[in-house]
Amino acid sequence: MIKPVGDRVLIQLTEQDEKTSGGIILSAGAQDKIKTGIVLGVGEGRTTNEGTVIPCSVKEGDKVLFGQYSGMDLWEQDGEDYYIIADKEIRAVIED
Repeated sequence: MIKPVGDRVLIQLTEQDEKTSGGIILSAGAQDKIKTGIVLGVGEGRTTNEGTVIPCSVKEGDKVLFGQYSGMDLWEQDGEDYYIIADKEIRAVIED
């Protein structure tokens, strides 16, 4: 298991929807601009110059949106893609 450090977040990429909730079919280019994933691990948070730790804004299990070029593509295993990105690169948490 990989444990992110600092303000980094480990994310497992999830399948992109080809259609919006309103029924609009998205092109492949539009689907690639925003990625969705499940948070698998969270670092302890960002440390300020004064030594205060500011916790990450997400927790394990959250479904999140992040940009196409956020973070680094970590690896692919059993057909699944995993990323490590900075907490500040997460655009939103999806609440069901």
